[in-house]
Amino acid sequence: MSLETLETIRIATRKSPLALWQAEYVATRLRSAHPELQTELVRMTTRGDKILDTPLAKVGGKGLFIKELEQGLLNGTADIAVHSMKDVPVEFPPGLQLGAVLQRHDPRDAMISNRYQRFSEIPAGAKIGTSSLRRQCQIKKHNAEYEIISLRGNVNTRLSKLDAGIYDAIVLAAAGMERLGLHSKVSEYLDPSFSLPAIGQGAIGVECRSDAPDVMEILSCLNDDDTRICVTAERAMNRTLEGGCQVPIAGFAELKDGVLRLRGLVGRPDGSKIIRSEASGQTADAEQIGQGLADELLCLGADKILREL
Repeated sequence: MSLETLETIRIATRKSPLALWQAEYVATRLRSAHPELQTELVRMTTRGDKILDTPLAKVGGKGLFIKELEQGLLNGTADIAVHSMKDVPVEFPPGLQLGAVLQRHDPRDAMISNRYQRFSEIPAGAKIGTSSLRRQCQIKKHNAEYEIISLRGNVNTRLSKLDAGIYDAIVLAAAGMERLGLHSKVSEYLDPSFSLPAIGQGAIGVECRSDAPDVMEILSCLNDDDTRICVTAERAMNRTLEGGCQVPIAGFAELKDGVLRLRGLVGRPDGSKIIRSEASGQTADAEQIGQGLADELLCLGADKILREL
């Protein structure tokens, strides 16, 4: 099948408002670049959407949000799948690959509260909602007296739980809030020095079959080279650490004046110990920079934390 004969591209997506926004964003970009192309959203429910009463770290991690979408690609139900890159495991199933990485939106974490405007105002003993061990680790590092309470569900569900008074504050990805037009609800955007983002956070990825060069050609218009370089370094670090949702790992790469800077950390969930380091180099060496930073973290003691967990 050639680019000329592929009339409709079917896009696998979860049903949450944020996932649908991301899928429609990709669809709009594709139609803009290829006016003759039709797009169709294939809405799917994943295991991660069904299990809402258990922290992700205990039921298999973020990969639970993409397995059904990947099955849809493999069985021919869909041509591409749209994901938040922070949910995409570092290894793809046989027959699938990353077809495009779009320009990154705001990579930071965001604190939302009806009582406090800054994290520094939140007192000891306050209830903070997050289901991310990465966020929990860094929050507890700043104040071990915070009570971390699991927070699952889509963005609007999480905000409604905050409004119900279950939490004094919650922490979400800034990009998700902005994509849904909820940026006015953000109390404070957290600097990466306070809360280092998740690997791939803020970036949208498009997955496709490895045997579909026509689809790859169509997706090429979506790629943002700078974002892909940064995400490559972050994912290389994670792959070397063999990290997943069960371990507090953060990695964030930035490009400035042609130099790639990657920061990473591994910590205990209670924040009692956090290993940090960073590395920099040329963009062509993104993979090696990620691997090298992971090795440095392991030498600094991250290996012991990983073994414990």
